[in-house]
This record gives sequence, structure tokens and C-alpha cells, in this order.
Amino acid sequence: MIKSIFARPASHIPRSDFSSNIPLLNIFAALKMALLPMAIITLFWKDQIGLSLAEILLLQAIFSLATLLMEFPSGYLSDRLGYRFALNLACLFGITGWTTYTLAGSFAGVLAAEIQLGISYAFISGADSALLYETLHHAGREEEYARYDGRMTAWAQVGEAGGAIGAGAMYAWFPLLPFFLQIGIWALALVICRRLKEIPFAPRQTSSHLREALNIARKALLQRPGLRYSILLAALLGLASFYPVWLIQPFMQSLNVPLAWFGPIWAAANLCVSFGSILSHRIQYHLGARGTALLLLVLICAGYAGLAFSQVVWGFVFYFLLTVMRGIQGPFLRLALQKQSERHERASILSLKSLVFRLGFVITGPLVGLMADRAGLSLCFLMLLIVQCLLIAITIRPFLTSTAVVWEFRANQPR
Repeated sequence: MIKSIFARPASHIPRSDFSSNIPLLNIFAALKMALLPMAIITLFWKDQIGLSLAEILLLQAIFSLATLLMEFPSGYLSDRLGYRFALNLACLFGITGWTTYTLAGSFAGVLAAEIQLGISYAFISGADSALLYETLHHAGREEEYARYDGRMTAWAQVGEAGGAIGAGAMYAWFPLLPFFLQIGIWALALVICRRLKEIPFAPRQTSSHLREALNIARKALLQRPGLRYSILLAALLGLASFYPVWLIQPFMQSLNVPLAWFGPIWAAANLCVSFGSILSHRIQYHLGARGTALLLLVLICAGYAGLAFSQVVWGFVFYFLLTVMRGIQGPFLRLALQKQSERHERASILSLKSLVFRLGFVITGPLVGLMADRAGLSLCFLMLLIVQCLLIAITIRPFLTSTAVVWEFRANQPR
């Protein structure tokens, strides 16, 4: 019943019509990341709702847990019910989540909103990338996936950078204005997703969906080394770019960076991700898988070393090396996962990758924060440099060995 609201019979869609999915997915990527309230959300929690810092941290832990619990099940449902269906459902949760924010007046109200938004992003995770790959695969153009994935990521980062502009002024004029506009953005995203077209696929018969989901997870993490090391490397690289997101603002504060610079620096960081994602397929073409993996390692080492040892006001620029790395690695690792996946498991595996990353952050994030509080940011960055570079260097070799067949098509990739 629910699926019929969103679904459009794929068998009645002409083959040539599927190409419209690509620009629509780009627009959706920008809209999903145009998060106006994020630039002022901590101020809203403290000043409008009256939350303490302890309550804010508890809120984020619950949000991460909600997303974590929904990550793999949402991917499995996307594979079974359709990627278009999952994205439409995500938009509905986005609309209800931000609407709940406008009505919230306590911790419980904000918690209800955050849980809905966590579910929304869990349903997006994997579904948009899987639909992009299936669209290209249906047209016989799957070898162009890295290029189009990079463009989609670029649209997302431009959307995120644009969403931060003017949010402070809107909040100062009327605190709920960014939230009302955010509801409109998600309503527009729903209109965009309604125009997407599901790629035809044969329903997979199974006696137990739980058993099928567990089989996919077991194969990906235990039985298929290529997928296992792709997921592990993606999680490690994701964490390497994610820790500084929470550390860079106090780091800039310690360097006496003027507060007026914070907004433009945040926007510039997002544009660096966009720049890296656009170049990702070209870097893969010219350097190959081994060269690309080593470049990612070099960027991480240089970025963390610069943050650990710089004591000048412009030292934050080393953070941009990590955001460029984030842009390059996304299309690179998603391509590796897509090429090793089948239609009935594609979104599940992409969501499993996100689950491993989120679980890694839930376990290590508080420890990194504790280290930063007690030992200082410079020593924290130095320890992250040593540990992460060692773990990533160890993982790269089995990743390249187990995914060698994935990169055989590289010479045919368009530049």
C-alpha cells in the first residue's frame, strides 16, 4: 500500500527516459545537504530550547545511534522496494523531522526531531548512489560511474556551502526562519524524487528477509575480501576526514582566527570537497588504483602533520588537504563497492559501509574528544596522524590485491 504511493511501474518507462535520473540526482544531492539550521543549530539548542552541553552531546549520541540502527535495514529495504521509494520516504521523514523542530520546546521535542532526521538520512544512504550506478549500468555506461558520482558529490558540497551563507543573519532576525525554509527545501526535494524513475529489476524471492540481510552482511564482511577491505578502507578514510570536522573550530579559536573568518572557511572546506570529488575520476585514470590510494595516504599525513605542528593563524589551511582527500576518496571507494555488488545487494552494501563508519565514530569519537581535552589539540592531531596513517597503510595493500579485477577497466574510463 505504502509503496504504491511512490512507485511507478518501471516496465512502462521507455529506456531512453532513465537518463533524466542523473541531473535529478544532482539537484537532490544539493538539496539534501543545503542544511540552513546547521550553521546555528548549537545556538538554537542552547538559547531557544535551553539545553546544556551535556544534553547536546547526549542528543548527538542518540542521533548517531538511531542512524546506526537504521543504516543497514534501510539499505536492505531500498534494494527490495526500490531506490526511488527509499528516497521519497527519506524526504517525508525530512519534512516531518524539521517540522517537529519548529514545534519543539524541550529536550524530548528535539530528540523526536533528531530521530526522524536520522531515519531520513539512513534511507538516503546508499539509495542515491545505487540509483546512479543502476542508471548508468542500464545504459551500458557503468565505467563512467566515478565521474558522475564525483559530480553528484560536488553538487552536495556546493549545497552545503550555500546553506551556511546567510543562516546567521536569518537566525538573528527570526530564530525559526532557517527551520521553516528547511521544510520548504525538503518539500522541493520530494518533488524532485517523485520525478526519478526506478530501473526495472526482477523481484528477488526469499523465505526470510532477515536471513537474506544477514547473508549479505556475512558475505560482505567475512566471505568476500574485496568488499571487506573496500568497506574497511572507506571507513578509515571517512574517519580521517570526520574527526577534524569537530576539532577544527576549537583549533582555529586557539590560533586566534577571527570569528568573521569561520563561515567563509567552512564554505571553502566544502568547496575543497567538491573540487576533490570532481577530479576523482581523472586522478584514478592517471594514477591508477595504487597511485590514488597512496595519494590519499599522503594527503592525510600532510594534513594531520600540518595541524599538529602549525602555530600560525593560517595553520587551518592544512585542514583543506583532508577535505580534498574526502572528495577524492568518496567516488573512488564507492566505485569499488558498486563494481563488486549485484542489484539485489547494492544499497545494502553501501549502507553497510556507512554503518561500519558510524560504528567506528561512535566507539572512537568520545576517546578522541577526551584526548583533545586532556592532552591538547596539537598532541591529539599528532596521535591521530600516527595511528591513522599506520592503519590505512596496512589496509591499502590487501585492498588493492583483493580488488584488482575492479580496476581492469581503468584504461577505458573517459577522462
